[in-house]
Amino acid sequence: MASSSHRRRPRPDQNFEWRPVRGPLLAVAAVAAVALVVTLVVAFRPGGTAGAGQGAADRAVSAASSTASPEAGASTTAAETASATPSKGPSASSKPTASARTTPTASAAPSATPARRAAAGTARTPSTTTAPAAGRIRPGASYQGVATSYDVGNGDGACSFGPTDDVMTAAMNTADYETAKACGAYVSVRAASGTSITVRITNECPAPCAAGQLDLSRQAFAKLAPLSAGRIAITWSLLSPATSDTVSIRYKTGSTQYWCGIQAIGHRNPLARLEVRTGGGWLALTRTGYNYFLSEQGTGCGGELRLTDIYGEQFTVPALPVRPDTVQRTGVQFARH
Repeated sequence: MASSSHRRRPRPDQNFEWRPVRGPLLAVAAVAAVALVVTLVVAFRPGGTAGAGQGAADRAVSAASSTASPEAGASTTAAETASATPSKGPSASSKPTASARTTPTASAAPSATPARRAAAGTARTPSTTTAPAAGRIRPGASYQGVATSYDVGNGDGACSFGPTDDVMTAAMNTADYETAKACGAYVSVRAASGTSITVRITNECPAPCAAGQLDLSRQAFAKLAPLSAGRIAITWSLLSPATSDTVSIRYKTGSTQYWCGIQAIGHRNPLARLEVRTGGGWLALTRTGYNYFLSEQGTGCGGELRLTDIYGEQFTVPALPVRPDTVQRTGVQFARH
């Protein structure tokens, strides 16, 4: 008879006590909860996807399971959660910078509109009654002085108008002659007797002629008093007479395209300025005592001209050829005042 085996079945230890392991279970539960939170946050984030949320949760679980310390796993999970949460504040790069602002520049301001070029010979600016360009002789003013007489010869004088048959002329004293500004002016002269005449200034009367004095042609003086009177008291004033004549232009002897002298003849009112057109606009020429406007470098010689009287009225004259000592008519005249 076979005997029983001496081997013994293992017996449970009588002293063994079942104790559930709570630490690992709590860690696993915490990791699962964090993973769920991460999944929900990523899933409901604007622009987030379920796949992205699941990936984040898997990374959190993996990090927790691979770390022995529960504290280390919690710290890793918190970092992942923070990175998965969208930032609420604007980033520095989204702030507007100074360079992005639109700043108006000076070039945006409207520029001055250049004056329109007027048709030659027809352009006029309105005249005034205050004679802004007048010199010592002003319209509406009455001047007191004396009248003397002289022999005018062929009628030519300092104004360089040339010989003339007109004997009703006068020479203006140097002060009121004002470097030929009085040339061509029409003046009403009245004697103490009440008799009056009209003369045109064609010459200058140097010292001893005093301010206010007129040296009349003998024919003009004789209409006011006998020549034997020598000197008489007078009052005189500027006129803007009726005339059928028009302004003419004359180039001085020796004028070329490289140097020229320009003179205006036959103007109703005293001439204040003569300008030539250049590439940069209008250039005022210097007036001489012999009543020519000089262009020393030839600027504007043979080109368009602009004339201005003492009332401020202007008109342009079309380009005229440089023909010395030749009178060239313009067909225009200043307005009467």
